[in-house]
Amino acid sequence: MSPDDRRVDPLTGARVRVVAARQARPNQPRNDQCPFCVGGIEAPEHYDVKAFPNRWPPMPDDRAEIVLYTPDHDAAFDDLGRVGARKVVDLWADRTAALGARDDVAYVLVFENRGPEVGATIPHPHGQIYAYDEIPPIPAHELATEDCSLCAPPPAGLLVARAGGWRAGVPRAADWPYGLLVAPDRHLPDLPGLDDDDRDGLADVLVDVFGRLDRLFDAPMPYMAWFHQRPTDGGAWPDAHVHLHIAPLYRSPNTQRFVAAAEIGAGIFFNPVRPEDAAAALRDA
Repeated sequence: MSPDDRRVDPLTGARVRVVAARQARPNQPRNDQCPFCVGGIEAPEHYDVKAFPNRWPPMPDDRAEIVLYTPDHDAAFDDLGRVGARKVVDLWADRTAALGARDDVAYVLVFENRGPEVGATIPHPHGQIYAYDEIPPIPAHELATEDCSLCAPPPAGLLVARAGGWRAGVPRAADWPYGLLVAPDRHLPDLPGLDDDDRDGLADVLVDVFGRLDRLFDAPMPYMAWFHQRPTDGGAWPDAHVHLHIAPLYRSPNTQRFVAAAEIGAGIFFNPVRPEDAAAALRDA
């Protein structure tokens, strides 16, 4: 069996990569030692932030990495403060540049899954990076539009926070009840292209919004988050505007929002929370 088994559903056109080797990966650490804490198998020496190849990669040739945000096992992202968050931003940018410089990488996706509800098996603060040899369909669709919708600021009623030239708001057609879109006011293409002030601003707005999500229901918010940025296939991509999608899972305290059959089957989402109300709640959090 090929280690890179790609298939296309002839009915739907969906692209699938079969990665049977990942079925054997452990769901939990085998002992009490967190592998991401200092002294653990992935971090034997002290670190501030750290990136390394995933032991259970979904694609070959070291094109999947783990990113550790802090040695503090119990920290939330907003606990990092600007200084700690800036170190994470710098590492994201450095790894995007390094992976994107490879001839076999066309797109770098920086992302995080937080919480067991999303499938995260290790609670230590961390994210991941996948380096694709093609441009995935969803960012490709965003890039295919003629006008950059991110250059226009969101309506005031949907804006949640601003910091250092960055803004966070609830999309008008949010598919997750408290979903957020984080973007710079300027038309900046990717993480490596951010200057010092841009990176400080991103660090500040991330600390702000992730703290709001945890305060919203007075509990750690499980979420999925992913950056879309300029492809690394050598094209100019003048319409690329780097941004972060955040999909929080709770729609009310301890109540998860599930994407179920009608939404998957039709491709039309049903959001139980009015985006303007979500933005107001997050502003108050």
